Amino acid sequence: MDASSHSWADIEERVAGGIVARRDPAVFTRGAGAYLFDADGNRYLDFTSAQGIALLGHAHPIIAQAIAEQAATLMSLPSFFYGEARGRFLHKLSGILPAHLRHVYLCNCGTESIEIALKLARLTTERSGLVAASKGFHGRTTGSLALSWLPKGKDQFAPLMPDVTHVKYNQPADLATAVTENTAALFLEAIQGEGGVNVGTDEYLQQAQARCRAVGALLVMDEIQTGLGRAGAWFCHQQAGLEPDIMCLAKGLGAGFPMGAVAFSDAVQERLFLGAHGSTFGGNPLACAAGAAALTAYQDLNLIPHARRMGAELLAALRERLGPLKIVREVRGRGLIIGIELRTRAAPFMKALMKEHRLLVLNAGPRVLRLLPPLIIERAHAQTAVDAVARVLKEAS
Repeated sequence: MDASSHSWADIEERVAGGIVARRDPAVFTRGAGAYLFDADGNRYLDFTSAQGIALLGHAHPIIAQAIAEQAATLMSLPSFFYGEARGRFLHKLSGILPAHLRHVYLCNCGTESIEIALKLARLTTERSGLVAASKGFHGRTTGSLALSWLPKGKDQFAPLMPDVTHVKYNQPADLATAVTENTAALFLEAIQGEGGVNVGTDEYLQQAQARCRAVGALLVMDEIQTGLGRAGAWFCHQQAGLEPDIMCLAKGLGAGFPMGAVAFSDAVQERLFLGAHGSTFGGNPLACAAGAAALTAYQDLNLIPHARRMGAELLAALRERLGPLKIVREVRGRGLIIGIELRTRAAPFMKALMKEHRLLVLNAGPRVLRLLPPLIIERAHAQTAVDAVARVLKEAS
């Protein structure tokens, strides 16, 4: 690494350090498709897709062109003015949303979408109680943090929002006592990404919806990580036949450009009032241009079925190669969100994959390696990743 690269890393650590743990001294300078490149020209296969947001990979020309053209036309526009870019994006988004979720509020990120959902749920039901699942993750602002299951990292910010109850995931019996006539909403992920890539069973998710309906609580599905094709369908909860009252989106919505949204039903819309929420940057022209281009690309490139097929192949290959290894407890997932649960800590293997094989992966809790490749991956990418993971884990078995 040259001196200038060292300087950039030193500056970032000195000015912005202390909160985020850095993995490696590599300084990344550009991306292309499924790859990232550091300042020394080393190429890394990115199976994090930038924390799950770059569903089209890096520097996709469709997104780059849309942002450049919009930036040269109109970058900022408050939401109290009508905007062409916003209207175009909302028209595109409406075409893929479940039919019963006809209303949308645009924001900037996932945790903001959860905060809006919290307000909508309490406003609609006039109740305060909230229920979420153990090992679930919904963000790090104070409201979403209260919903998230983080045994370490929450106490320092106490007291958080009250009236929040956590139940065991995939345990339908727990819902009967937790979701009551005092519950405003139940917040769930169809697949718990940060909590270990825990896949919700159809039975559990369906019973969760039924329980909400029975007591008049709202069902909020957090599709921030699993939505927009990641799990092999436009929205992961559709594979269980659900009709949530509210759905939260972000990450892949802008294919790398910061963007979030909350979609909700007529019943929620009826209780809204002017000024119920506001966002300076929500629905800005740049984000909307990126979002419209991304949704068009997902459709035109047939990436939803592609993600479903590639995910099934990747999952099968990993199970075949890793199944015999004693260090591996389970390989699970759906579509292109896959977790490899180990019998030991995942961090050393995550670092080894980066340093020795130039493969970038995430963790999902202390013992799970998480693979979130972009939807554009091909068999050669998948084979490279499987070979690298198998090699690193075999050496430790």
